[in-house]
Amino acid sequence: MQQPKIEQIDIYRMNIPLTSPFVISLETVTQAQNIVVRITTNNGLSGFGECSPYRTIAGETQDSGFAVAPLLAKSLIGYNPLDLGGCIRAMNQAIAGNRCIKSAFDLALYDLAAQIAGLPLYAFLGGDPNKSLKTDMTVGIGTPEKMAQSAKAHQDAGFYAIKLKLGTTVADDLARVKAVREAIGNDLPIRVDANQGWNLVTAIQTLKGLAPYQIEYCEEPIPASQFLQLPQLRQQSPIPIMADESCFDHHDALRLIQLHACDYFNIKLSKAGGIHNALKIAHIAEAAGMNCQVGCFSESRLGISALAHFAMAATSVTQFDMDAPLMLAEDPVQGGVTYGVAGSVTVPDALGIGAHLSDSYLTTLEGITFG
Repeated sequence: MQQPKIEQIDIYRMNIPLTSPFVISLETVTQAQNIVVRITTNNGLSGFGECSPYRTIAGETQDSGFAVAPLLAKSLIGYNPLDLGGCIRAMNQAIAGNRCIKSAFDLALYDLAAQIAGLPLYAFLGGDPNKSLKTDMTVGIGTPEKMAQSAKAHQDAGFYAIKLKLGTTVADDLARVKAVREAIGNDLPIRVDANQGWNLVTAIQTLKGLAPYQIEYCEEPIPASQFLQLPQLRQQSPIPIMADESCFDHHDALRLIQLHACDYFNIKLSKAGGIHNALKIAHIAEAAGMNCQVGCFSESRLGISALAHFAMAATSVTQFDMDAPLMLAEDPVQGGVTYGVAGSVTVPDALGIGAHLSDSYLTTLEGITFG
C-alpha cells in the first residue's frame, strides 16, 4: 500500500433544526448550524469530522468557520494523515485561534489515522473497550413548572442524571431547582450549569441556596473572563465547581489548576480544537488527580461518536454529557454511536470513528472542495 497522502478535502454546511428551542443564559438555540469536513487520501479512504460553532461561547459561527476552512484545507493538502502532529502544526501556522473549525479537521484526521491503523478510534487512542458510557439529559431554562415536567419525563425515560440550565436571578434559579427536585425525588443526581450567567455575589448566594438539593456540581457559574474569582467562589461554595467556558484548551486547564480554581473540567471537542488538545486536557487533569466531563454543543451523532471514542480513551473522564443528538429533529448520520436505555451510549467497533454521511446526503448540502 502506498504511503497515504491527503488528496482532497470537502467542507459542508449542515443545518438541522432542534425539536424545540433550547434556552441557556447566553442565547436561545433553534437550529444546529454545524460544519462537516471530509478528508480523502490517495488510497481512497475518507475521514469525517464535525464541529458545532457557538458564537456566544467560542466566538465562532458557521459563516466564520466556512471562511477559515479554505486556509486549513490548503495547509493540509499533500500531508500524510498519520503525521497528526505535523497536520496540527500546519493548521496552527495557517491561522491562529479558530479552535472550533479546526476541531472538524482534527476529527477527520484522527478518523483517517485510525482507519489506516485498522482500529476503532478508541483502540487507536489506547482506550478501554469495556468502559461504560451513559449520558445525562439537559433541561433548558424555563418556568419551574416546565423544567420540572421535562426533568420528570427524562427520569421516566431512564436517564441516570439530569442537567439543569440556570443563570438568571437567585430567586428564579432556586425556584427552578426546588421544583425539579420535588418532581423527581432525591435519588436522581442533578447537575446545574449557569453558562456564566451569575456574578460572584449572585453565584455565592445561589450555590449556598442550592445546598439542600443535592447538586453534584455547577458548571461555569461566573463569566469566563473573571476566572481569577473562581478560587474565592470555590472556597465559599458548598457545591463543586466545573470549569467549562473558562477551559478551552490545555493552557487554560493548567492555569486553573495552578489557581486551585475548580474541581472538574468540562471537555468539548468543538471548544478544545479537537482530540489532539482534548487529550492534553485529560492528561493534565489526570496528573492533578482531577476528573472531567465530556460535553457537547449541538453536534449530530457524527461529532458525538468521535467524542465517545475520546471518552473511552481518557481515564480522567468520568462524567458524560452527550445528549445533543437527542435534541435534533433529524439524524442523517450512518453508523456511529447508538443510544439505549438509561442513557447508555454504545460505541461501534467499526474502523475509525465509525460514523459518516452518505454521498447522496452530502449532495444536498452547500459545500466547497479543495485538492
